[in-house]
Parts: sequence; structure tokens; C-alpha cells
Amino acid sequence: MLVDFSQASLWLALSSITFNPLVWNVAARHEHHTRWLTKLCGGARQGCYAIAVAIFTMGLLRDALYSQALSDQPTAPWLDNALVRLIAGLLFVSGMTFVASSTYALGITGTFLGDYFGILMSERVTGFPFNVLENPMYVGSTLSFLGTALWHAKPAGLLITAYVWLVYWVALQFEGPFTAMIYANASKDKKSSSAQQSGATGGKKIMKKKKL
Repeated sequence: MLVDFSQASLWLALSSITFNPLVWNVAARHEHHTRWLTKLCGGARQGCYAIAVAIFTMGLLRDALYSQALSDQPTAPWLDNALVRLIAGLLFVSGMTFVASSTYALGITGTFLGDYFGILMSERVTGFPFNVLENPMYVGSTLSFLGTALWHAKPAGLLITAYVWLVYWVALQFEGPFTAMIYANASKDKKSSSAQQSGATGGKKIMKKKKL
């Protein structure tokens, strides 16, 4: 047997993988429309930090459930060798590098949905790892799952990793367009504000000319 579907730990891990992005997307979208976390925490930045702590904590729980799920699953002899462990190590290190460098490049608010709180970045990040991957955070996390599965020689881990990527892919279908909409609206508001200021300045100049 490659995967023991009777293990409750497997389903708990899959549930956590599903639950986490669902919760942070719903909570962040609700924040964008109502500012409920901003009001609750006393400011946009404080609200973003609160959701960052929640996401990080849920991630730790998810990883613990994944580890337990792997320990309850059968080991495949054909994966239990030095070459596979070498590949696993490289995948895990690469994945964590993408995750860590993404967080460093974006900062806390850029990483943890700050734009949903109205904390917008002044310009698009184009340095590493964003010059290599479009979504390095999600790719890095998936590689870490894959590396862990191979290191422990667990076929169930490969199945879970595939599910992780599916969940992230679905999340991106919602996050990408919504984030683009936030920045597009901010750009429109900025142009509108600039036009109003320009009009007000022009009006003042005309009044001065009339007085002269």
C-alpha cells in the first residue's frame, strides 16, 4: 500500500492545507470592504500584523499536522536511498530560500496582505526571487512540502504536495485579480485627486488674473 487513506492524520493535514488560504483570503477581503480588523486593532498596520501572526501560526499548525501525517504513512523502499535524500534536501533548501527571500523583499506588510489593508507598495518588486518566479512564496512552500515527502520516502507526501499546489493555484485565481483591482483603483483615485488639485490650482490663477 502506497497511501493509507484510513489514517485520520492524513485528512487533518489536507483539511489544514485547505483551511488556511481560505481563511486568510476571506478575512482579508472582508477587511478590504469593511476595515473590520483595522477598527478592531486600532490601525491598518496593526491589523496587518495581527493577520500576519494568525497566518504564521496556522502555518506552523499545518506543518505539524503534515509531519504527523507522514509519520503515520507507509514508507516506500524505492524512495529510501541517498540520491532521493540529496534531491529532497536540495528541493527543501530551494523552497525555503524562495519563501525567506520573498518575505525579505516584500516586508511584513507586503507578504501578509498589507494591500488589503490599504498599505500599498510604491512600486512592483522585481528583484530576486521575483525575477525568477511569478509566485515564489507559493512555489517555495510547495517545494518544501515535496522535499520533506521525499526525505521521509513517503508516497502520501507526494500526494499531499500535489494537493498543496492545487490549493495554491486556486487561491491565486482569486488573489491575483483582486490585488490587481486594488492597485488599479488606487491608481484611478490618485489620478482623480491630481486632476482635482490641478483644476483647483487653475481656478486660483484665473481669479488672480481677474483681480489684476
